[in-house]
Amino acid sequence: MQCRQAADLVNRQFADLPSRVLPSRSAAKALPEKDLQLRLNSGINAHMNLTESLLYALKAHGAHQIFGIPGDFALPYFRIIEESQILPLYTLSHEPGVGFAADAAARISGGLGVAAVTYGAGALNMVNAVAAAFAEKSPVVVLSGGPGLGESRSGLLLHHQAKTLDSQFQIYKEITCDQTRLDDAKTAPAEIARVLANCLRLSQPVYIEIPRDMVAVPCAPVVAQAAMAVDADALDACVSEILERLKQANAPVLMAGVEVRRFGLEDKVAELSRRLSLPVVTSLMGRGLLAKTDTLLGTYMGVAGLPEITARVENSDGLFLLGVIVCDTNFGVSAQKIDLRKTIQALNGQVTMGYHSYAQIPLAALVDRLLERVPASSQTFSVPQQEFPRGMVADEASITPTDIATAVNDLMALHGTMPIASDMGDCFFTAMDMSQTALVAPGYYATMGFGVPAGLGLQAATGERPLILVGDGAFQMTGWELGNCRRYGWDPIVLVFNNASWEMLRTFQSESSFNNLDHWGFAEMAAGMNGDGVRVNTRAGLQAALAKAFATRGRFQLIDITIPRGVLSQTLSRFVAGIRRNNAAA
Repeated sequence: MQCRQAADLVNRQFADLPSRVLPSRSAAKALPEKDLQLRLNSGINAHMNLTESLLYALKAHGAHQIFGIPGDFALPYFRIIEESQILPLYTLSHEPGVGFAADAAARISGGLGVAAVTYGAGALNMVNAVAAAFAEKSPVVVLSGGPGLGESRSGLLLHHQAKTLDSQFQIYKEITCDQTRLDDAKTAPAEIARVLANCLRLSQPVYIEIPRDMVAVPCAPVVAQAAMAVDADALDACVSEILERLKQANAPVLMAGVEVRRFGLEDKVAELSRRLSLPVVTSLMGRGLLAKTDTLLGTYMGVAGLPEITARVENSDGLFLLGVIVCDTNFGVSAQKIDLRKTIQALNGQVTMGYHSYAQIPLAALVDRLLERVPASSQTFSVPQQEFPRGMVADEASITPTDIATAVNDLMALHGTMPIASDMGDCFFTAMDMSQTALVAPGYYATMGFGVPAGLGLQAATGERPLILVGDGAFQMTGWELGNCRRYGWDPIVLVFNNASWEMLRTFQSESSFNNLDHWGFAEMAAGMNGDGVRVNTRAGLQAALAKAFATRGRFQLIDITIPRGVLSQTLSRFVAGIRRNNAAA
């Protein structure tokens, strides 16, 4: 009862505090020490334990929910999560799904995603999902139960132990930017503060291990670390050089990447592009950014994209890469190689121009100072908006990926846009032909299995109904997480691209018969997971199924779309051709 009363008290205080004290967008907005004290020193300190202190800190740093799967080493802290009600807990079925859902929640909200698991069999089962978050700069907090201090000294091998009791901690060092084991209640608040600050500052996962005999030990509240100081002179010099380079350029272009959303800068970057009269493109990984701005040309995809956008980017003499990860999926299929030495790159807390860099320049501070230096103008600036396929013919023809994009565009034109969670494969490249809307997808790390649990994470984080795009191969991995929808009132619309094949792999190695899959009856399985399913084979069937799915609320809607083997989206075909060309040249 004390836990619940304490949670109610703090939740009321959170609701009353102004949004400016919530550091859910950037480490530059780290909670001031006095404000965190107001939240946590409200007559509850005498009853606070280590887990509660951690949970309050997570909430103060921008976490809105926890996704998890319990296990014996995690049961003690899971009980406190449930009883305290500090953050809502959503349990799923398999640890990879937990990691993907937490990742998607972090991506879409700009706050922390939290994934809670048990020691060994749980945390190690989630390594791939956390690696994806690390590669794509998503701020996920991994909470893992751990052996108690007494157990660690017993001399016995413990169940779930791999090589040593420390193996899991060492493994997670490779895929997180900071780690801690909360084995001392006196130092725990400072440890938590440091790890959460780095999670937000670097926008990458962190790892927190909680020995199971420490979860209820009395603990002081966490005081957030102060925001990192920025050298004002260095920042001004950097901004001056950027503005001068853009002024001298004949054809400048701003490319927005994933860090723009990670640090909550979309509105500011849109305003900056207007003030500088800079056309904006997104990187492939950044698709879905700035979806509603009138300065967005579209998505740069090299030879796989629109020729006019490709030419605009590759011929630019003032390419400003703002939060763009320089990787093969973003630049590996360029029609002509971009000389990165001639670009302006702002990423990972530094700005690089030519042969020199400005260190410790956070992206948020850079954008804010640029806005301070570039005055607003009464002149309007906009660019031609990209057109997407519309008007699908509802006939008895078989379905292609382009038909799916067209049918979705028609639906959203009637009813408004929906956020999209996409898996990897042709579903991801088909999403490039869908109307601009919020999109989460593992565009660089390219892991399969992301789409369905990511869609659940989207709905939990935003309350909006998502559209999930997933291939039949990826659905076999994590599609079963849909069985959790009824418990939480989630009702996504799921489009399964079913060609009974690992079709994207076939595009690279067509002679291999192991790419052939059987045709699973996903539509028939939906009822067993408390949803509705339908299989469609024609464009008329697809249009009717989409309309019915949109009109039906309260249960997930699964449309199992039969696509003939070998039929690809034009975007994927061009992308694969570009990869092959580059590989041949190498």
